[in-house]
Amino acid sequence: MRSSPAINRTMWFFAIVYAVEGIGQAKSGIMWQPLSHWLKVTLHWDPVMISASLAILDLPWVIKPIWGAISDFVPLFGYRRRPYLVLANLAAFAAFAWVARIDTSSALIPALTVTAFAMAISSTLCGALLVETGQKNNSTASVVNQQWLWFNIAQMITTVLSGYLIEMLSPTGALHAAAWIAAVAPLAIVAAVWLIREPRARIDLEALRERLGALMSVFRNRDLWLTGGFLFLYYFSPHFGTPMYFYMSDKLGFSQGFIGWLSAFGAAGWILGGLLFRWRLDHLPRPVLLRLSIVGGVISTLATLALIGPGTAIVIWVLSGVTSMIAMIATMSLAADACPEGAEGFAFAAMMSIVNLTSPISDTLGSALYEHVFDQRLAPLILVSAAATALVFFLVPLMLFRPPRAAA
Repeated sequence: MRSSPAINRTMWFFAIVYAVEGIGQAKSGIMWQPLSHWLKVTLHWDPVMISASLAILDLPWVIKPIWGAISDFVPLFGYRRRPYLVLANLAAFAAFAWVARIDTSSALIPALTVTAFAMAISSTLCGALLVETGQKNNSTASVVNQQWLWFNIAQMITTVLSGYLIEMLSPTGALHAAAWIAAVAPLAIVAAVWLIREPRARIDLEALRERLGALMSVFRNRDLWLTGGFLFLYYFSPHFGTPMYFYMSDKLGFSQGFIGWLSAFGAAGWILGGLLFRWRLDHLPRPVLLRLSIVGGVISTLATLALIGPGTAIVIWVLSGVTSMIAMIATMSLAADACPEGAEGFAFAAMMSIVNLTSPISDTLGSALYEHVFDQRLAPLILVSAAATALVFFLVPLMLFRPPRAAA
């Protein structure tokens, strides 16, 4: 990748954007642990209630292609990305500030839903800028690396901080403090919009017809439907994230600060997984990488059976982060290869929406099994989750693997 002041400014913009996303995502950033703790301790919700009630927060991420299509087709004030970015992040600021003043569940879920919409729109627009910058400068790998590096750095810091907020403040105080921190973060994107240079655009009816034709071709693409189904099955298994939080808090007696540190260790594992891919795995054929990611996922899931104390927890969380990063690289590259020419952005967003759809379904299913089938025993849920992941191994031969495209 050639370096220039414009590219350097854009890379700094991506660093800011994805650090903010790591802080502000309601189901993984600084809000998640204080939110779960508040619902558990103050409202006495069980894992099923938490998972089912917060599933609405995944909806904006499931319908991400809509945000990309709107910004593609309908420029605002003469630009396709920057005005939407400013509006989305101002909305995120207002919504998180709203959360910081709430102490009832009836108002909390709507406020959090607004934050999820704002963050999903901002993420989609930045994803479009990421693709445009990467293709224009032949730097897609560098930009993606920048994305996940800063996202996980932010996750490491905020998850540790969220655990300490719970230990130092009341449940409501910790929730409000986390919301104020999350509210300030989007303002950094508003201030950093000037770092990117975007050409002016207008509504072009002829170009609009061509884009719509390319979009319609997506729905007639058999390979894309097959890949979408594979991705759904790959990521669909009964999750045990919320039950694990209850298990660590109630049965293992882990402090909230240590639980926050575990999330930080998981983020560190993601970074290690990215480095491992660059050092040893980047030349593997796609089928081999997919099979390796599935085996790694099964091993890291079964390793959770050995969770007996803080030491084993750290090892398990780092291992899970490494295998999750390899799985992300394998599946994202599979999805990108399946996208037809002329509709890459919309098709890729659609593939990621399928992945995002599995999250609320898997979380709710896992919590329901934990509460109502396995009598709050974690081991059977872990075995079922590992078995569901292992079954996908036998679907890999059904995938069509295209050779890499030559660089333009």
